[in-house]
Amino acid sequence: MKKILGIFGLFVFICVVTAIMSDRFLTEFNIENLIRRTALFGIISIGAAFVIITAGIDLSIGSVVCLIGCLLPFLLVEHQVSVPLAVAIVLGISLLIGLAHGLLITKMRLQPFVVTLCGLLIYRGITRGLVQDQTQGFRGEFLALRELSQGQLALPGTEFGIPNPCLILLVVAVLSIIFLNFTIYGRYLLALGRNEEAARYSGINTDRMIIMAYVICGMLSGLGGMLFVLDVGSAQPVDFGNFYELYAIAAAVLGGCSLRGGEGTIIGVVIGAAVMQVLKNSITLIDQIPTNIEFAVIGAVILGGVVVDELVKRFAAKRRATLQAKSGDD
Repeated sequence: MKKILGIFGLFVFICVVTAIMSDRFLTEFNIENLIRRTALFGIISIGAAFVIITAGIDLSIGSVVCLIGCLLPFLLVEHQVSVPLAVAIVLGISLLIGLAHGLLITKMRLQPFVVTLCGLLIYRGITRGLVQDQTQGFRGEFLALRELSQGQLALPGTEFGIPNPCLILLVVAVLSIIFLNFTIYGRYLLALGRNEEAARYSGINTDRMIIMAYVICGMLSGLGGMLFVLDVGSAQPVDFGNFYELYAIAAAVLGGCSLRGGEGTIIGVVIGAAVMQVLKNSITLIDQIPTNIEFAVIGAVILGGVVVDELVKRFAAKRRATLQAKSGDD
């Protein structure tokens, strides 16, 4: 709870500062856009969180987003595949990618960093070769599909609406919270992240749990890829999804997921995704901040957040040790 309050405090602070320094921040258009982008990145960040909870990492998220984002219009527009079949194909590919990662990590004992780094290169390369570096987009009858994804749930008595991707994020987040906190498999994942060897000795099938985490990440990356391409309307295989894995990992870490594994909250991850998007939006809106140093500012904020979190952990651990020593003396 303290971690959630901490990241929420950072979120509020950035919002207040940006609202003071830019009168465009609180406009309906900007708020709706922020909610939409937070929802899109929140979905892939939840996927990254499941992997990080197991003490793993997935660097291929952005390339999976690119592959699925280009493949969906490629199937629909270029090959006239039906919508249900195209969606089933791309989600199936996402599942297989996650399964392949999990099997290589558990059965071949390869490092997650190496496996997913190779995936980052392979999936983007496959995408560029498959579509011959041509931009993929929607046209004709499939424009209605994009318009549906861009719709929003209007609030009574206002012109403000909640973008549809936000509703999808809500479903994904609720299911993830239930899975992680109220099922035996969620407890297995957390136990695995804290100490894999102890979890294995206690009877947990750790290989199965790791595979499941990467499958979840792959599926959510694929879902994110579909929603991203529907949101912008087209995908260029050279740069579509670039750095998305870093935004997802940063949101998960800011939201309370420890890279050592065994810790994480879905609510914190969603707030972390919101912090990332508000920070990026702030750099665009505040004239005093040059946009060409965007990544430097974001990196500095993330590093500062992680450093503060680590210092708080050390202070809390030292305080507990002091209290235990005093109680022992008594």
